[in-house]
Amino acid sequence: MSSTSVPEPGSAPPAPPVPLAALLARPDLGLRLLAGPEDVPLHWVHTSEMADPCPYLLGGELLMTAGVQLADPAHYVDRVVEAGAAALAFGVTPVWDTVPPELVAACERHGLPLVEVPPRTPFTAVARALWRLMAEARLHELRRVTEAQQSLAAAAARPAPVPAVLGALASRLGGRAVLFGADGTESAAAGREVPAEAARALRDLAGVLGPRPGGGPAGRAGSASGVLEPRIRGGGGRHGGATSTDDNAGDGAPGRRGPGPSGRAPAKGPASASGDGGGLRLAAYALGGGDGLALGVATERRDPGDHTIAGVAVVLLSLLTAPHRGADVTVRDGALVRLLLGAAPAEVAGALGPGPWTVVHARGGDGTPFAAASLAAELGTPLVAQDEDAVRLLLPAATPVTAQEGWTLGASAPVTATELAAGDAQAARALRRAEASRAGLVRHRANGFAALVDHDEAAAYARALLAPLAEPLAETLRVWLSLHGSWDRTAVATGLHRNTVRQRITRCAALLDRDLDDPDVRMELWFALRAP
Repeated sequence: MSSTSVPEPGSAPPAPPVPLAALLARPDLGLRLLAGPEDVPLHWVHTSEMADPCPYLLGGELLMTAGVQLADPAHYVDRVVEAGAAALAFGVTPVWDTVPPELVAACERHGLPLVEVPPRTPFTAVARALWRLMAEARLHELRRVTEAQQSLAAAAARPAPVPAVLGALASRLGGRAVLFGADGTESAAAGREVPAEAARALRDLAGVLGPRPGGGPAGRAGSASGVLEPRIRGGGGRHGGATSTDDNAGDGAPGRRGPGPSGRAPAKGPASASGDGGGLRLAAYALGGGDGLALGVATERRDPGDHTIAGVAVVLLSLLTAPHRGADVTVRDGALVRLLLGAAPAEVAGALGPGPWTVVHARGGDGTPFAAASLAAELGTPLVAQDEDAVRLLLPAATPVTAQEGWTLGASAPVTATELAAGDAQAARALRRAEASRAGLVRHRANGFAALVDHDEAAAYARALLAPLAEPLAETLRVWLSLHGSWDRTAVATGLHRNTVRQRITRCAALLDRDLDDPDVRMELWFALRAP
């Protein structure tokens, strides 16, 4: 029979691990260490009276037993060590009066901590004490991480933010923080000096994170006299970052044996590598932006929360070192000044890009002040202007123009810098056609018959021709013509009954005194209905 107090496999421990020494220090429990070290971390508690509990262990547990089925102590300890348990607790009475000497000898041989639980101490009391200690550790960790986040954020706001962030990180972790350039050299550093051996190992560890432009140290891990034993973990945002506090899993916590807890993936965060070198604990993190920068950290020990604190620093350093759009803004401002001072558009357009360009006119949006900027972001251009009539945008011709929800768009044909005014007119006409045809996007069609007619003359003729028609007759006629005279499809499109559509079209024919079965009449009316 077996009972357990651990989460389901695949979930993370509820809190940072607690050293066995913290349990041994509780006088109310009366625990006594009989073998092995006392500094091993405990991740959870498992109670089992099975002859072989190995299949039910995740690793890192304090395994508690009264030895109900303990037939071969040496084999039992072999299996417990193979499963990766952190320590073994043996309760004396009612089965055994004392801890079997064979069990003590087997634990000594493997270096597995063995704890005697006195008769007066229930196993549940030990488990409850461990969970309380873990809760206290989690609270301490969260406070520490929160204070570190505030310190790092304040450092990022200082006049020299990168050195300030490195200094705050080194202070919080009690070690050294180094920003490595793409070629593996130190760009900036803070904190106490480390031995040359550790400095080389840390540089090589940063190179493990991936190929480095310019012949950096990628692929040279372990070159520092073999002192470096890296462990890689991947993660992920664009700028890196940590999503939860770490618990020393997978980074060489003292006293751990075996493969470690099964099914426990490391916390998502920056791509990182950890190892040991020169007597120090080393860790390296790739900065976002794809420019090959990396953060290296060397400390005497690795405490819970260190990975999270370093992840915050990675986010800040990624943002501080990423290329900014300030240069683009300066170029655009310079182009505007040149225009105001009389430069020709063709001269200025060259500063914004090689061209050709697509001019887009748009109407719609949600009515907020940010609607135009959001549309520009969706279309991938910073060149946007808004007036009372429409939003106008300028895109490189290679950038695709796609329909956007809530907007009606008209796009010009690709135009050169000298043809921008013509492109603006094309986009305006395309937008009017999109609104007339209820389309989300209409592109300018060069060399069409409609383009050969003078705009003002066409509009005047359309007004005179359609004057007898009042709404909703004109709208019904437009839909009917667009659907090639289909009564049923027009009824569906307009939400009218089929007979109502017939009555309205008949009324239109009478008011216009035209034969709507004549294709020439239909074409003329179609052009008139689409005219602005």
